[in-house]
Amino acid sequence: MRRNRKKNLLLFHFIVFLFGFTAVLGDLISISALPLVIYRMGLASFGLAIFFIFFYPNYFQLSKELWGKVTLGGTIIVLHWFTFFHAIKIAGVSLALSMMATGALITAILDPIFNYRKFLLYELIFGSLTAVGIGLIYQAEFEQIKGISIALLSAFLSSLFTILNGKMVKHARPITLSFYQLLVGTIIGVIIAFITNQLNFEYFQLKNWDLFWIMILAFLCTSYAFNVSIKVMQHLSSFTIMMVINLEPIYGILLSLLIWGEKIYLSFNFYVGFFIVIFSIFMNGIYKHKKKLKK
Repeated sequence: MRRNRKKNLLLFHFIVFLFGFTAVLGDLISISALPLVIYRMGLASFGLAIFFIFFYPNYFQLSKELWGKVTLGGTIIVLHWFTFFHAIKIAGVSLALSMMATGALITAILDPIFNYRKFLLYELIFGSLTAVGIGLIYQAEFEQIKGISIALLSAFLSSLFTILNGKMVKHARPITLSFYQLLVGTIIGVIIAFITNQLNFEYFQLKNWDLFWIMILAFLCTSYAFNVSIKVMQHLSSFTIMMVINLEPIYGILLSLLIWGEKIYLSFNFYVGFFIVIFSIFMNGIYKHKKKLKK
């Protein structure tokens, strides 16, 4: 039992490592953010469809009552990934991921509003501490204010998506919801590309290694990672899952430092701010865990 848990924990670390790798891939792929997101969501939904057809045909079934929320979820996730990759393109991996790290505490602040519960003091304390970290990052890299702000918007959209899915997952399979949200997101992305005159060969033309990186992004980092993460989560505690997921920005930044080296090193104050954000997230998780144990 213990050996099986260790195996699942290592596998989940690998999945979160893949999630962190998406930021690096976003920087490696030469095309702009919107075509990149359309490729990712379209190929990932195709991968899940093939998986359903060969292994679980009944996974295509979705209640009619959920279609409105699925469409909303697909809209939010395409906007989240667009802002995420756009922030990477204009501000770099480290700055984008430092803002994405705030997602857990943004969710903690938004959740009481959407679920009509009172705010908890420790959530406000750690949220305020995170705000200090964000302020330091803004101050340290002020010339990148546009990219940082877009990344913060992406974190906000990610939190909205998490809250929405948290309600829907009680009424449908997570992987089925993911498939339809990816499919809806692809369609919405194509519509936006058409409206903004980006639906042409110039914007979608792949160069050099682009196709290879996109295949990894779509199939390995999205279709595969999502499917395996669901299975692994069944064998780990919610606290362990949350702690490992919080390592995503750290993995991403370490990878970018490894690949690009000194070219992407930022100021000392940036790393102080990033450390404060990560510290707040981990302390929030540890405090919640201890509170549950007391109950």
